[in-house]
Amino acid sequence: MKHSRVVWLVLCLFVVGLVCSATSAFAQAKQVTLRYSIFFPPPHKMSVLATDWAKEIEKRTNGAVKINMYYSGTLTPPDKCYDGVVKGISDIGMSPLSFTPGKFPFTEVFDYPLGNRSGVAATKLINEFLDKFKPREFDEVHILYFHSPGPSFPHTSKVAVRKLEDLKGLKLRGTGIVSKVITLLGGAPVGMPIGETYDAISRGVVDGAVATIEALQGWKLGEVTKYTTLAYGSANMIAMSVVINKDKWNGLSPEVQ
Repeated sequence: MKHSRVVWLVLCLFVVGLVCSATSAFAQAKQVTLRYSIFFPPPHKMSVLATDWAKEIEKRTNGAVKINMYYSGTLTPPDKCYDGVVKGISDIGMSPLSFTPGKFPFTEVFDYPLGNRSGVAATKLINEFLDKFKPREFDEVHILYFHSPGPSFPHTSKVAVRKLEDLKGLKLRGTGIVSKVITLLGGAPVGMPIGETYDAISRGVVDGAVATIEALQGWKLGEVTKYTTLAYGSANMIAMSVVINKDKWNGLSPEVQ
């Protein structure tokens, strides 16, 4: 019994020592403030989750790293978010590959219809892909993680798409691979930022959009559309990258990293 108590005491002291060492390491680390560029508006769930992630980083590093959020593309426009991280305009950026078509030919395969029926499945798949193949097309930055909000479907304002023929000639907002899918299905793709889609639908500039289900709430597309077609066979995923400037990453201590 005495021997057992001694062993437990040693183990407890060892754990306490590790915690104290980690805390001391963070305390000695130079405080760093990072700028996070995100194109979603502040109330959007993507922004809320990104903000929670930033707060968790600050908490786990005991304040050694503080991350300031720049929402709605105020620091860098959505299609310039990735390049903004490379150039150091922002330190961290979240953006979909579809905003820069052709820039990531190896990885943008995930924007094609692959049969994924949930964002969880797509997120697991693309992160396993990145871990295994480590594509060189992202060598300019350090990848923090990728995620996907889920499959994209046609959301229309006046015409219900119940069969393939219903898509013919419909003007639908879509970018990147999505625009190719719309064309192959007989529709007419219209490229525009997701933030401009609400007004475009309400004014009749487009007949709808191909977007994720969450866009009905997050971008309020549900207010200007009446129909959603759950066509999983043609539903593409949206690969969202979260990357950090390479110099900023290399400048962080190993404990903070």
